[in-house]
Amino acid sequence: MIEAIVEYEFLQNAVITGLLIGLVAPLLGVFIVVRRLSLIADALSHITLTGIAASLLIEKRVSAVDDWNPMYMGMAFSVLGAVFIEKLRKVYKHYEELAIPIMLSGGIGLGVILISLADGFNTDLFSYLFGSVTAVSRGNMWTVAVITTLVVIIVLMFYKELFVLSFDEDHASIAGVNARFVHFLFIVMVALVIASAMQVVGILLVSALMTLPVASALRMSVSFRQTIGLSVLFGEISVVIGLISAYQLDVPPGGTIVMAAVVLLMISMLYKKFRSGLFEKGEKV
Repeated sequence: MIEAIVEYEFLQNAVITGLLIGLVAPLLGVFIVVRRLSLIADALSHITLTGIAASLLIEKRVSAVDDWNPMYMGMAFSVLGAVFIEKLRKVYKHYEELAIPIMLSGGIGLGVILISLADGFNTDLFSYLFGSVTAVSRGNMWTVAVITTLVVIIVLMFYKELFVLSFDEDHASIAGVNARFVHFLFIVMVALVIASAMQVVGILLVSALMTLPVASALRMSVSFRQTIGLSVLFGEISVVIGLISAYQLDVPPGGTIVMAAVVLLMISMLYKKFRSGLFEKGEKV
């Protein structure tokens, strides 16, 4: 595969994009999991699917539109979905978690309608659902690189605010943190990452890359910073193993990346159980 990567540009694009997503998705995933907002990734991924379906429908029905990149409309829908989630959180002040299933349901419903109007599934839509090694262009790779850079910079700038909000939102407000602004900025970052990851991992599987590496890290880490580091490490390992497996088996990379993450989760659970067993034996001795 190394020779193929050197020879073919589309493989270079897929590998570089995959490594970038393997970094940034678990990075945001740590804050998502700690704040118990895991469903927000699923909601925004389905809204992204709606944007992809709308883009393909426009390209199919409007003859003037040619070589339209669905990634950007999917990204726009995802960001708009993040904005609406934040608005709904304000409407349902005492039931803020309702905002996520509302947008999830709305995204699925509108997506089904647009897919039907576009005469159902086609090869392009299938690749966006489950990922495709050949679908990642050099332009898409640079878009992901820019988004990754922005997300890393913003996380470093607002790390303390994100950390405090993740564990105690009331304390963050008392401490002077602009909770609504930071949360809004955070979900917009999540929306951009989900939309940018869809071509490698797939829209329906990208949320797994944001949560499974974090789940593995939580079984092995002893601090928040260590959780972040291990999450990113497990995310990168999942991407590398998944891309190699997808290339060898000639299957969509989304499934192989997620299954690699599942295997890592099982290993981390066994490691935790084995370590706990050794600790109990040591106490008895």
